[in-house]
Amino acid sequence: MTDPTSRPVPDAETLAFLQDVLELVRFGDAAKLGPLLERGLPANLLNQRGDSLLMLASYHGHHEAARLLLEHGADPEVFNDRGQTPLGAAAFRGDRAMLELLLSHGAQVDGAGPDGRTPLMLAAMFGRGEMLEVLLAHGADPQRRDAGGFTAAEAARQMGAEETAQWLEARLGGG
Repeated sequence: MTDPTSRPVPDAETLAFLQDVLELVRFGDAAKLGPLLERGLPANLLNQRGDSLLMLASYHGHHEAARLLLEHGADPEVFNDRGQTPLGAAAFRGDRAMLELLLSHGAQVDGAGPDGRTPLMLAAMFGRGEMLEVLLAHGADPQRRDAGGFTAAEAARQMGAEETAQWLEARLGGG
């Protein structure tokens, strides 16, 4: 009986091509990526860890590659195997331009994986004040709780980002 959750194994040539595509995105080569997308390269292609091309572009700060992927239908809500989204990656990295690009293309400001951590929580945990401001301006819910029951301010405090926790609490009128 065939396991319905198993993925087909590509041949060596296909694997080499996929590796080349992943490298193009990791290094932000939008000039080479664009024509591939025009010829039908799936914009939601995943690597072996479940990272979408958009996740790789977002994490590595390649705005033009991310824009091309979004324009070719990349879904900003595709989670990787660790439950992370491209918006969460941008918040973690502190990349305001990427954050705004993803939000303008439909990324859910409070999108969260199985752990319940939103981009606001990630920004708070790593002291990314500018990201907090952008996310709150786009409607992020500072009272939302992750799977452990923690708000963004509480998550920040757990990670030692006390100033961030205090800023959030002051801005919101308490914990």
